Amino acid sequence: MAESTKITRLHLRRDAVVYVRQSTPTQVREHTESLQRQYELSERAVEFGWPAHQVVVIDEDLGRSGAEATARSGFQRLVADVGLGRVGIILGIEVSRLARRNADWYHLLDLCALCDTLIADGDGIYHPADYNDRLVLGLKGTMSEAELHLIRSRLTAGLRHKAAKGELRQGLPVGFDYDPDTGEVQMTSDEAVQEAIATVFRRFDELASARQVLLALLEDGLQLPRRRPGNPRVWWAKPTYPAVHDLLTNPVYAGAFVFGRTRTEKRVDEDGRVVTRVRQVARDDWEVCIPDHHAGFIDWGRYELNQQRLRANCRPPRGEGGGAAREGPALLQGLLRCGRCGRTMRVGYSGAWGNCPRYLCAAAHVLYGSTSTCQSLGGRRLEQRVVDEAFAVLEPAALAATAKALTEAEAHYRRRLAVFDKTVERARYEAERARRQYDAVEPENRLVARNLERAWEQGLADLRRAEADLATQRARRPAALTDDELAWLTHVGADMRAIFEAPTTTARERKQLLRILIDYVTVAVHQQQRTAEVSIVWQGDATTDFSMPLNKTGGHARVTDDSIVELVRRLAADYDDTTIAQILNRQHRRTGTGLPFTKTRVKTLRVSRQILAFDPATVTPLRDDAQVVSITQAERILGVSRVTLYRWLRDGFIVGEQLTHGAPWRIRIDHELQRRIVPEVPDGWVTLDQAARTLRVARQTVLHKVQRGELAAVHVNRGKRKGLRIQVKHDRPGLFDQPR
Repeated sequence: MAESTKITRLHLRRDAVVYVRQSTPTQVREHTESLQRQYELSERAVEFGWPAHQVVVIDEDLGRSGAEATARSGFQRLVADVGLGRVGIILGIEVSRLARRNADWYHLLDLCALCDTLIADGDGIYHPADYNDRLVLGLKGTMSEAELHLIRSRLTAGLRHKAAKGELRQGLPVGFDYDPDTGEVQMTSDEAVQEAIATVFRRFDELASARQVLLALLEDGLQLPRRRPGNPRVWWAKPTYPAVHDLLTNPVYAGAFVFGRTRTEKRVDEDGRVVTRVRQVARDDWEVCIPDHHAGFIDWGRYELNQQRLRANCRPPRGEGGGAAREGPALLQGLLRCGRCGRTMRVGYSGAWGNCPRYLCAAAHVLYGSTSTCQSLGGRRLEQRVVDEAFAVLEPAALAATAKALTEAEAHYRRRLAVFDKTVERARYEAERARRQYDAVEPENRLVARNLERAWEQGLADLRRAEADLATQRARRPAALTDDELAWLTHVGADMRAIFEAPTTTARERKQLLRILIDYVTVAVHQQQRTAEVSIVWQGDATTDFSMPLNKTGGHARVTDDSIVELVRRLAADYDDTTIAQILNRQHRRTGTGLPFTKTRVKTLRVSRQILAFDPATVTPLRDDAQVVSITQAERILGVSRVTLYRWLRDGFIVGEQLTHGAPWRIRIDHELQRRIVPEVPDGWVTLDQAARTLRVARQTVLHKVQRGELAAVHVNRGKRKGLRIQVKHDRPGLFDQPR
């Protein structure tokens, strides 16, 4: 089909759309010839017969990739106009300008075929409804997608090949730069930056927690260097947890070259858009990891140790102990494991000063809605027993066995070191022999000299490797104890206990001392026998098992009075724990330990006495025209002051109740009460004094008649004539009798 016959009057009545796109901002800035060719397609549309005012240029997608259509508003606009029948022809220099993905390309082809829209590129004009033209367009779309795949594959393969050799230039964190001459990674020459980064690693060695490092830096007012990707300028800012954590976890600071630490994942969200997310990859799955690639602030062994300490500070998984040592006095925090379900037990504090630890396993209650916790027990006696067991391993008999083991380790070390000494001696002989052979050859005989030179260099390399292995083994030599050290070892247990119990030793330091010895502790509580089975797992998997009695329950005088318990039981039906605590404190009531009530203490009392908490949903509703409200709500509804409401309660004009002294008033308001509160005085209604004089009775008698409904009364809440007004009818003799 000729191109001239494909363009009809129907096509010319619609718009001609020129779609312009470049994949990246760099292409838009530098590949100007391609961009100019695309804009010149407007002139080609005029040559085809379209008026200039009907040629529309869509260039909203400049600098955006054609791999996805969701992020290209211009392409979406083009598809919408085609579907609405507004486009007669689409012009592009090639298919890849329109779409790089076949799903988007064939979707556009289907719409063009249905709506009779032409597509033109540098090779000609095509009608997607024609089979031959659609076949050509389909092949072009397939080749465009394949081209993108091949380009990406070649680039990725080259990148990974260079990364495998450690030569790939990546974005370096602050503290490192590329040497401008050799391209190698080197430490920054700024000593301030070096010292700030080194300070973070030194503080972590001391504190063993990234959060504690952050707090220490903030307390000292220190700042950390920052650098944005691609920007060589260094700026200083207040330390944050992400900045500290990145310094501790980035392997570049350990002198390692790493590639493949992250993985890009794509998914479709609820709106149908493709969402890209970057995930961290486990260290075992890193594509490339080359230790000792360059000089670092720490070595690789110290880096791995830091990662272990950071993982130990995280919330431990089910069945494992751990977690960072915190400020609380609970010594077994993060180490105590439930002997029933295997989960780590939580810590709670009680007592007058909030320093009495209690361990409980509440995972079943939190996760599965169980009505009770798995098990719980007090911490004081358990902690003391575990501490005694810990220092028992430091007694003189145990330390003497340790000294003997160190002596045996020294003998084993010397036997192992002899092998490395002989290896160095043999390598030195081979290197010296290769040197003598090289010296014996004539210099002009390069055919032989080159091989001997190569053998000599290989011998020297083997010698350096053997000497390095020997130095490594010598660095692992166990410490040799002197006579003074052996004598000190006999009483080190007492010294360690003195350090542990010293008032200057913090709770976190005591926990860290225990964690040097203990891996985790398992406890199983037997409520019937009132005992607990405890198992201490030491570092190295040795265990110590023992049984200990639990604290006795009941039989002591420090319990809350029964009258308070009954009062709480009554109040809990209508008030929450905060309000109950306020009521009890107004009545000067105290707990069994003599403390004032708080929300937490009221809740503890309720739970221990099995008193249900207040639930607004269980309140019995009143009829539609009545409600029970507080004093504050009544002020707003009735438009009167609090003083007036209290006077009405005293006079009986309104109905209210108070469960106990100090409890909030609960006032009943209905339409009848609201009808009796008016802004103006009704005609013929008089004050209380006038009603008493008219009826010739006392004021209190008039109020009693109002309460019994024998006299109609209203309250005026506005103007200067505010107050109670009573209706006195004179045409009903005998209505006002003497008081009963």
